[in-house]
Amino acid sequence: MAAALPVCFHGAISKKECEELLGQKNKDGAYLIRDSETIRGALCLCVYKKKVVYTYRLLQTCTGQYTLQGSEAFFKTLDDLVRNYKRKNQGLAMHLRHSVKRKSALLIRYPTPPQRPRAEEGDYANASDPDYVEVYPE
Repeated sequence: MAAALPVCFHGAISKKECEELLGQKNKDGAYLIRDSETIRGALCLCVYKKKVVYTYRLLQTCTGQYTLQGSEAFFKTLDDLVRNYKRKNQGLAMHLRHSVKRKSALLIRYPTPPQRPRAEEGDYANASDPDYVEVYPE
């Protein structure tokens, strides 16, 4: 069974939405985790310090562990990672102090599959045959 996501995980919010949430908190050390907009499957740890948001890319290994990009430390869960970076002097611009919790349940957004083109009448010789099946390359 997969581990529950921490309440500081906001899912697919934009960088701008993230900055607004952290700015509303307006406390040094405020943080949240969101999906990366540029790398599919990566996450971002965003930390607020003196009106600036610092963003660190979080990657998940093939064994399911989490790490900050460029770090040699690996964590079994996001909660373990957050717990570590709550300590001072761990390499972040500011240690994590104030979790910005999501206010509602996460909506999981799956990519919309591409629409298959409709066959025009006469495009296929067997199109009217009820046993005919269209096959598309993968």
